[in-house]
Order: sequence, then C-alpha cells, then structure tokens
Amino acid sequence: MNLWWMAYILIVIISIAGLVGTILISRTQDEKYGSSTKQNLIRLTSIYAVLILVSLVALALYVFL
Repeated sequence: MNLWWMAYILIVIISIAGLVGTILISRTQDEKYGSSTKQNLIRLTSIYAVLILVSLVALALYVFL
C-alpha cells in the first residue's frame, strides 16, 4: 500500500512542477506574443488544475472504495 501512496504523491509533485514550469516560462515573453501567451497560460493553468482535482478524486475513490 505504501508503494501506491508514493506513486500518487510523485504524480502530484510532477503535476505541480509542470504547472510552476509553465508559469515561469510564460514570464519571458515578447511584446508581439504577449496576448496569445497570456491566453495559453490561462488554458494550461486550468488544465493542470482540473487534472490535479480529478486525480485527487480518483485517488480518494480508489482508497475508500
């Protein structure tokens, strides 16, 4: 059982690292691409947030059912 917890924690850590990396990369932008970069950042951030939420719900269902 401990191995499963480690795997799920690793998934969460990688997801959060990807989110932080996306935000850090988006800070370096050209003037021409500023608006499109901002829109892409909002989309990617929302995707990460939904994936983390779905992963936590799936984990809770797996553990408790």
